[in-house]
Amino acid sequence: MHETFGFPNPRLADDHGLLAIGGDYRPEMLLSAYSNGIFPWPNDELPYAWFSPNPRMILVPDELHVSRSLRRTLRRGHFHTTFDTAFDDVVHHCANAERPGQGGTWITEELIAGFSSLHRLGLAHSVETWRGDRLVGGIYGLALGKVFCGESMFHLERDASKVAFVTLVQRLQGWDFHLLDCQLHTPHLEQFGAREWDRDDFLDALENALLSPTRRGKWTGPADGTFDQPEKKMPR
Repeated sequence: MHETFGFPNPRLADDHGLLAIGGDYRPEMLLSAYSNGIFPWPNDELPYAWFSPNPRMILVPDELHVSRSLRRTLRRGHFHTTFDTAFDDVVHHCANAERPGQGGTWITEELIAGFSSLHRLGLAHSVETWRGDRLVGGIYGLALGKVFCGESMFHLERDASKVAFVTLVQRLQGWDFHLLDCQLHTPHLEQFGAREWDRDDFLDALENALLSPTRRGKWTGPADGTFDQPEKKMPR
């Protein structure tokens, strides 16, 4: 495991995953947490809560599933995508997105500041979806070694966040990333081929993924894919 900054062993957390309370969102602490399979999930009662749930929702990039309807949307070309051109805007949109069943957002101002620092260090990244010059969707997270830790996504138009997600996964495929950590189960992520892993299996795979060097710096190059590869079946 990597430097822990006093975090308990994540393998010892209960299934819900609450592992620690306290600390702050300095880049050093965030990097320590994510490198050890831990992520912040603050709320009003627990402003500095850290989690490592069991099971863990994971997408192996090569297992991406794209529905026929989304493939049609991608091919129509109504949207275009970019990397790392509007990171702060993406994060703020994610923080302000309406989330049914939730009383608010876990993306606090302190957490935003921490991730903005990680972005300036070339470790946190965003994918933006545009219609013309209007930002209509996006996703952001943290890349370490061969793992991308997805944090949040938003959309202002139908399918805009899905376009960003597929664009991200295609980039991860091209760079031979092992894992996209989706953290918690949602039917939305399951539709893309993400599945629940036992926490110990995830932590073992994370350690292996972190043996590879981190691509540090702004992600550049063309973001839009061709989306004409044969459809992959979802793993059982």
